[in-house]
Amino acid sequence: MEVSADTRLLVVLGDPVAHSLSPVMHNAAIRALGLDAVYVALPTPAAALPGLLAVLPAMGGAGNVTVPHKEAAERCLARKTELCARVGACNTFWTERGALVGDNTDVAGILNALRQLGADGGGSWLLVGTGGAARAVAVAAATAKADLHVVSRDAARARGFTDWARGSGARAEPARGALQPDVAINATPLGLKEADPLPLDPERARRLAAALDLVYAPGGTRWVRTLRAAGVRAQDGREVLVHQGAAAFNRFFPDRAAPLEVMRAAVDRALRA
Repeated sequence: MEVSADTRLLVVLGDPVAHSLSPVMHNAAIRALGLDAVYVALPTPAAALPGLLAVLPAMGGAGNVTVPHKEAAERCLARKTELCARVGACNTFWTERGALVGDNTDVAGILNALRQLGADGGGSWLLVGTGGAARAVAVAAATAKADLHVVSRDAARARGFTDWARGSGARAEPARGALQPDVAINATPLGLKEADPLPLDPERARRLAAALDLVYAPGGTRWVRTLRAAGVRAQDGREVLVHQGAAAFNRFFPDRAAPLEVMRAAVDRALRA
C-alpha cells in the first residue's frame, strides 16, 4: 500500500487502542476495493479527544471511536444521526462539507451477533457495564423488545443508566437478587487482558442460554471459553466488530459496498495469529 499526499486518512481513536483490529479489518477492505486510503490506530488520551475531533474535519478525516471515548465523542459532533443521538454514544464519524458527522453502528453489530447466537428475539437480557458500548446494548434491547437487567460495580451508576435506558425506550432496571436471564452481554473492557476477572460469574446465571462478550481475543475471551465449557452458546465480539465495521465502511465510502467477507476473514486471521 503506497501512501501519498492524496491518500485519505481514517483512524480509530481510543485509550487503549493497540488491541483494536479495526485497522486490520478496514485496510483489508480498502485493498480489496483498490481505494486510496489508509486506516490507523491513534492512541488518544481523554484530554486530547475534543481537540483532535475539531482538527480532523479540516483534513476530511473519518474513522471510529472505541473505549472509553464513545460518549465524549458524541458531544463533539457538528451533526449526528438520529440513532447516534438516541444512543448518546458515537463509534463512527466522517466529514461532510467540512463538518464532523457521527453515527452509532454498534447497535446493528450487536443485533447481528445476537442473531447468529439465536438470541435476538426478546426475552431477558443481563447487561454488564454502563459505558458507551452498554448504551448501544440498551438500544438494541429496545429494538428486540427484551427486558434489560443492568449490573454495575456502582449501584448508583446502574440506577442512573437504567433511568437513561428507559428514556431511550428500553424496559430496563438494575439487576437484583437471583439472576435468571436468557442472554448475558459484557459491555465492559474486562477480558482485554487474560488476567482480568470474569465480567460475570457463571454461577450467578445458571440458566443462561446465550452470551455475547463485546471484547474479542484470540481463541475467545476467558469468559467465553468458560461459558462454552458449561454448555452455553457464547461468542466474543469479533462478529460485532465485523458488522459494525461494515456499516461504518459504508459511511466512509457511501458509493462502495463493504466487502463483508473480506473484513471477516481479516479479523479471523488476526485472531488466529
